[in-house]
Amino acid sequence: MKPKVLIGVSGGIAAYKTAEVVSQLVKAGCDVRVVMTETATRFVAP
Repeated sequence: MKPKVLIGVSGGIAAYKTAEVVSQLVKAGCDVRVVMTETATRFVAP
């Protein structure tokens, strides 16, 4: 059974690091879901 991870991203300059974190979790075999605020989409495209 894969570990399930839910990540919440809010608007902030550090939001861009989320893509790398998600990538590493997926490579490790996790089922990752991301929830973003509208402001977060200005820093990272969904």
